[in-house]
Amino acid sequence: MFRTSKLPLLLASLALTNISHAAEGVSLPPSAVKLVDFGKGWAITNSMLTGWFVSLSILTVIFIFVGRPQILPNKGQAVFESIIESLRDLLEPIVGRKAFPASFPLLVTLFIFILAQNWMGLFPGVGTIGWGHESGGHFKLTHPFIWPFTADFNNTIALALVSFGAWLIIIFQCAGPRMILWGLFGNKTEKKETPRWLYPALSLVFLIVGFVEVFSILIRPFTLSVRLFGNVFGGENLLHGTGFFFIFYFIELLVGLVQALVFTLLTAVYIGLICNHENDSDHDYSAVANTHALTPYWPPIRTTKHH
Repeated sequence: MFRTSKLPLLLASLALTNISHAAEGVSLPPSAVKLVDFGKGWAITNSMLTGWFVSLSILTVIFIFVGRPQILPNKGQAVFESIIESLRDLLEPIVGRKAFPASFPLLVTLFIFILAQNWMGLFPGVGTIGWGHESGGHFKLTHPFIWPFTADFNNTIALALVSFGAWLIIIFQCAGPRMILWGLFGNKTEKKETPRWLYPALSLVFLIVGFVEVFSILIRPFTLSVRLFGNVFGGENLLHGTGFFFIFYFIELLVGLVQALVFTLLTAVYIGLICNHENDSDHDYSAVANTHALTPYWPPIRTTKHH
């Protein structure tokens, strides 16, 4: 049975409908609903549809407000340049100069995409329009038509795997196999300043720690995905359970921002742990940037001074 919970004509009326709908007891499914099932595991879910819509919306907003970049930026371009510059100042010290050209486009995309998807759940109609049945004289929603992308565990796993795959490419490109192996299993102590009898024992300790670190690396996709999914899905349950009380909207705004930032910063930290070294020189950085074909070109961010 399909029902739109008295779909109103105005956005404000739709918000009021959400409150009454939640009070009647909306059942939130733990997994996405298949809207179109192609069989053999292939299907289009409500969270996938939401993800596509939000992605197209982001691109549309950028094209409308920025358009073709100009030397003298318009207001929309200036706003986006300010956002990108702020993210650059935050992320460059974490990932290091070597890995920054390759990792910055990935990190910016992850942050903007996850933030928009997290905030999607705050729009009226999300999670309150769909299929259900009558129960106790009230309509009980069991299969929402619209569902936040990051409230589906499958999607957060996909984001974590993309982050993990990009991390592998970047560290092999910027650090290389030898640096990676030394960073995981190598003895980090100064041999000249360490007693001879202690140095082999420390090498064994670092070797054991390296295997522990490998295990922690392998579970990173799981921890990243669970953290993001748990907070977003829990926030949706909170909103529905409290009848969309207005104060929780502000809390979820903050949670959505923090979770997008945490996911991005953790990805940056994982890259920086291997690629960011204080002894990198400007010559080494320019050599890496020029010799690695996989490093994408990212033009320097320009700031315009108005007189």
